[in-house]
Amino acid sequence: VQLQASGGGLVQAGGSLRLTCAVPGRTFRSYGWFRQAPGKEREFVAAITMYSSNKIRYADSVKGRFTISRDNGKNTLYLEMNSLKPEDTAVYYCAAGDPIIIYVTAPEGYKVWGQGTQVTVSS
Repeated sequence: VQLQASGGGLVQAGGSLRLTCAVPGRTFRSYGWFRQAPGKEREFVAAITMYSSNKIRYADSVKGRFTISRDNGKNTLYLEMNSLKPEDTAVYYCAAGDPIIIYVTAPEGYKVWGQGTQVTVSS
């Protein structure tokens, strides 16, 4: 299974971008977005899961600004990013997997990754 992320680019602070990730093939228990800035570890951004008690999760740093969604019919995962800040600059990765619930926000919980798309927010 290959994931294909797209939609990154250069945007001014306060602007918006929408990332798209094509997820062909089987259905996974969780789909997530992670990001990695230069010199930093990969960090959780958002996830959408099949767990009824925990369907959507966001990192505190993006809560209220980013929205994750999934179109089941198109096998596509989205990340709508609004009110972007320079600190949001990173390579963004989409991921899919079957993590147990405590690993929904951890990169280790995901088996399949996209190639990453660069998001740069200028001040």
